[in-house]
Amino acid sequence: MTYKTPPTYLGSGDPVRQRKDYYPPWLDNLADDVTLEAGVFNGTIHGAKDVFAILSYARTLYEFQDFIYVGKYGENGFVEDYAATVDGRPIANIAVVYKNEEGKTQHLVMNHRPLPMLQYFSRKLGEHFAGTEYAKYCADPSADADRD
Repeated sequence: MTYKTPPTYLGSGDPVRQRKDYYPPWLDNLADDVTLEAGVFNGTIHGAKDVFAILSYARTLYEFQDFIYVGKYGENGFVEDYAATVDGRPIANIAVVYKNEEGKTQHLVMNHRPLPMLQYFSRKLGEHFAGTEYAKYCADPSADADRD
Protein backbone atom coordinates (compact mmCIF):
# COMPACT_ATOMS: atom_id res chain seq x y z
CA MET A 1 0.00 0.00 0.00
CA THR A 2 1.33 3.42 -0.94
CA TYR A 3 0.47 6.41 1.21
CA LYS A 4 -0.26 9.74 -0.44
CA THR A 5 0.65 11.71 2.67
CA PRO A 6 4.09 11.06 4.18
CA PRO A 7 4.43 10.94 7.97
CA THR A 8 4.70 14.47 9.38
CA TYR A 9 7.82 13.54 11.36
CA LEU A 10 9.72 13.58 8.06
CA GLY A 11 9.11 17.32 7.73
CA SER A 12 8.31 19.25 4.58
CA GLY A 13 11.74 18.90 2.99
CA ASP A 14 11.65 22.63 2.26
CA PRO A 15 14.92 24.24 3.45
CA VAL A 16 13.15 27.61 3.75
CA ARG A 17 10.92 26.18 6.49
CA GLN A 18 13.86 24.72 8.43
CA ARG A 19 14.16 27.32 11.17
CA LYS A 20 17.26 27.49 13.33
CA ASP A 21 16.28 30.74 15.06
CA TYR A 22 13.07 29.80 16.87
CA TYR A 23 12.87 30.47 20.59
CA PRO A 24 9.63 29.48 22.34
CA PRO A 25 7.95 32.54 23.86
CA TRP A 26 6.64 30.52 26.81
CA LEU A 27 10.06 29.25 27.97
CA ASP A 28 11.04 32.50 29.70
CA ASN A 29 7.65 32.77 31.40
CA LEU A 30 7.50 29.62 33.54
CA ALA A 31 5.40 29.51 36.71
CA ASP A 32 7.45 28.58 39.78
CA ASP A 33 5.49 25.32 40.08
CA VAL A 34 5.40 24.48 36.35
CA THR A 35 5.19 20.80 35.38
CA LEU A 36 6.45 19.00 32.30
CA GLU A 37 5.26 15.64 31.01
CA ALA A 38 6.88 14.04 27.99
CA GLY A 39 7.36 10.59 26.54
CA VAL A 40 11.12 11.19 26.47
CA PHE A 41 11.19 11.58 30.26
CA ASN A 42 10.66 9.23 33.17
CA GLY A 43 8.07 10.87 35.39
CA THR A 44 6.95 14.46 35.61
CA ILE A 45 9.46 17.28 35.95
CA HIS A 46 8.50 19.93 38.50
CA GLY A 47 9.63 23.51 38.98
CA ALA A 48 10.81 26.36 36.79
CA LYS A 49 14.53 25.79 37.42
CA ASP A 50 14.43 22.11 36.41
CA VAL A 51 12.07 22.53 33.45
CA PHE A 52 14.11 25.44 32.10
CA ALA A 53 17.44 23.62 32.50
CA ILE A 54 16.25 20.47 30.78
CA LEU A 55 14.37 22.14 27.92
CA SER A 56 17.12 24.69 27.31
CA TYR A 57 19.52 21.84 26.61
CA ALA A 58 17.00 19.63 24.76
CA ARG A 59 16.37 22.43 22.25
CA THR A 60 20.06 22.45 21.28
CA LEU A 61 19.78 18.89 19.96
CA TYR A 62 17.50 19.98 17.12
CA GLU A 63 19.39 20.86 13.95
CA PHE A 64 16.32 22.82 12.80
CA GLN A 65 12.58 22.96 13.37
CA ASP A 66 10.13 22.70 10.46
CA PHE A 67 6.85 24.07 11.82
CA ILE A 68 3.46 22.79 10.78
CA TYR A 69 1.77 25.05 13.30
CA VAL A 70 2.83 27.34 16.12
CA GLY A 71 0.41 29.59 17.93
CA LYS A 72 -2.51 30.07 20.27
CA TYR A 73 -4.47 27.04 21.42
CA GLY A 74 -7.81 27.68 23.10
CA GLU A 75 -8.24 30.25 25.87
CA ASN A 76 -5.00 29.72 27.82
CA GLY A 77 -2.88 27.58 25.59
CA PHE A 78 -0.16 27.54 23.00
CA VAL A 79 0.87 24.72 20.68
CA GLU A 80 3.91 23.88 18.60
CA ASP A 81 3.71 21.15 15.98
CA TYR A 82 7.01 20.63 14.22
CA ALA A 83 9.39 18.20 12.60
CA ALA A 84 13.12 18.36 13.23
CA THR A 85 16.29 16.34 12.98
CA VAL A 86 18.62 15.15 15.71
CA ASP A 87 21.95 13.83 14.43
CA GLY A 88 20.42 13.85 10.94
CA ARG A 89 17.53 11.63 12.00
CA PRO A 90 13.90 12.78 11.69
CA ILE A 91 11.83 13.42 14.81
CA ALA A 92 8.65 15.40 15.42
CA ASN A 93 6.94 16.86 18.44
CA ILE A 94 3.64 18.37 19.40
CA ALA A 95 4.12 20.56 22.45
CA VAL A 96 1.04 21.78 24.27
CA VAL A 97 1.52 24.67 26.68
CA TYR A 98 -1.09 25.50 29.31
CA LYS A 99 -0.95 28.92 30.95
CA ASN A 100 -2.33 29.92 34.35
CA GLU A 101 -4.49 32.98 35.12
CA GLU A 102 -1.37 35.15 35.32
CA GLY A 103 -0.35 34.10 31.79
CA LYS A 104 2.63 32.06 33.01
CA THR A 105 3.44 28.63 31.62
CA GLN A 106 1.88 26.24 34.14
CA HIS A 107 1.98 22.86 32.43
CA LEU A 108 3.70 21.41 29.37
CA VAL A 109 2.97 18.20 27.50
CA MET A 110 5.36 17.05 24.78
CA ASN A 111 4.68 14.18 22.43
CA HIS A 112 7.64 13.12 20.31
CA ARG A 113 7.47 10.55 17.53
CA PRO A 114 8.34 8.06 16.09
CA LEU A 115 9.11 5.72 18.99
CA PRO A 116 12.72 4.85 18.01
CA MET A 117 13.58 8.56 17.86
CA LEU A 118 11.77 9.28 21.13
CA GLN A 119 14.02 6.65 22.74
CA TYR A 120 17.13 7.97 20.97
CA PHE A 121 16.36 11.55 22.05
CA SER A 122 15.90 10.44 25.65
CA ARG A 123 19.23 8.59 25.58
CA LYS A 124 20.94 11.69 24.13
CA LEU A 125 19.53 13.69 27.05
CA GLY A 126 20.70 10.92 29.38
CA GLU A 127 24.25 11.23 28.01
CA HIS A 128 24.29 14.95 28.65
CA PHE A 129 22.72 14.83 32.10
CA ALA A 130 24.61 11.74 33.34
CA GLY A 131 25.80 12.30 36.89
CA THR A 132 23.42 15.21 37.50
CA GLU A 133 20.13 15.53 39.33
CA TYR A 134 18.37 15.38 35.94
CA ALA A 135 19.71 11.98 34.88
CA LYS A 136 16.81 10.22 36.62
CA TYR A 137 14.40 11.69 34.06
CA CYS A 138 16.24 10.36 31.01
CA ALA A 139 16.83 6.97 29.45
CA ASP A 140 20.08 5.21 30.22
CA PRO A 141 22.42 6.23 27.37
CA SER A 142 23.46 2.60 26.81
CA ALA A 143 19.94 1.12 26.91
CA ASP A 144 18.81 -0.48 23.65
CA ALA A 145 21.45 1.48 21.75
CA ASP A 146 21.73 -1.28 19.16
CA ARG A 147 18.03 -1.00 18.21
CA ASP A 148 18.30 2.32 16.34
